Amino acid sequence: MASGTESDETADTPPLTNTIYKDPDDGRQRFLLELEFVQCLANPTYIHYLAQNRYFEDEAFIGYLKYLQYWQRPEYTKFIMYPHCLFFLEQLQNANFRNAMAHPVNKELAHRQQFYFWKNYRNNRLKHILPRPLPEPVAAPPTPAPPQQPVPPVPATTVSVTANAPAPSPMQYVAPPGSALAKNEARNSGVDRRKRKKEG
Repeated sequence: MASGTESDETADTPPLTNTIYKDPDDGRQRFLLELEFVQCLANPTYIHYLAQNRYFEDEAFIGYLKYLQYWQRPEYTKFIMYPHCLFFLEQLQNANFRNAMAHPVNKELAHRQQFYFWKNYRNNRLKHILPRPLPEPVAAPPTPAPPQQPVPPVPATTVSVTANAPAPSPMQYVAPPGSALAKNEARNSGVDRRKRKKEG
């Protein structure tokens, strides 16, 4: 009787073979899914979400984060659009960082620091690229001045008329009709009228 039950159990299980699993699309789908997940790590709010939902307490998930470190190799980094994800992927290997990201204050701090990095990155790079000031231009030797012709005298009546005329203010510029400046002036004058109506 015992031998009959053993044969029944072996008949139900498929035979084990030494075949290797091959993706039907040669790993393209897996590559895209892992790329998308790694790039989501560039968002501190998403990391906070993972921490709040206790993903970082799962050992399998921590192992998955360690596995994803292959994205830091040069042949894979060329596919990444958000390089901050690699920084956060490296930080997520540390248990202290994973625990800290569960708190909203730390999420906001990371988000703010990321913003400041983006804001000042170009200027900071230029400081390192051009650490010394540009050389001063060398003064050219003076060239002889061409002979000047005498200037005719200006009549006194022209001088007196121009002396009494007020200098035009740059604020008195009139914009051509249809320009953006003319539209803004029309809007501003409407605001003034409304203020005058309320005051009067």
